[in-house]
Amino acid sequence: MMEKLLTVEEIADYLGVQLSAIYQWTYQGYIPHIKLGSFVRFRVSQVDKWLESKTNNGRSIWKVKVL
Repeated sequence: MMEKLLTVEEIADYLGVQLSAIYQWTYQGYIPHIKLGSFVRFRVSQVDKWLESKTNNGRSIWKVKVL
């Protein structure tokens, strides 16, 4: 069975961001999406992978400059 595709509104809600951010990210090719004619849709699995690639695990060693 094929994964359900989300709309711009649904993915904005899923990510907790404004619609304008999704439109901008889509236009810039920043977020993975599917173009169906004039419609834009998103696969949650692809967006989750994309999010995972953006995760910053932090530094393992802190360098503190002592004055």
